[in-house]
Amino acid sequence: MATTELYKIEALIRPEKLDEVKDALAQAGFVGLNVTHVTGRGVQKGVIHAGRGGEPYTIDMLPKVKLETVVRGGDTEKVVQIIVGAARTGNIGDGKIFVLPVADAIRVRTGERGEVAV
Repeated sequence: MATTELYKIEALIRPEKLDEVKDALAQAGFVGLNVTHVTGRGVQKGVIHAGRGGEPYTIDMLPKVKLETVVRGGDTEKVVQIIVGAARTGNIGDGKIFVLPVADAIRVRTGERGEVAV
């Protein structure tokens, strides 16, 4: 079992901010991440558009990008601040970040565990 604290950071951000966030993380030395394109809704509850004939319609599930990375406990706040700084537009719908403890990490190729596997 790992002795070093590890944390998984899950960030749901605007798709158009992905490159900016990815580049900012890489510049700070955090290159390992996974990205999934998802749809969801939160406080924003979607957007209303005018359809044909001016009839309004609501899109309540908006496209987002889910970015996941695992970092050492001491790097958690730094990574969160990098994501916030690069993803923020100041408008509703900028996203959310969740920080979760990781019990262990295993590198499949070598069997290494804990911090060295990250």
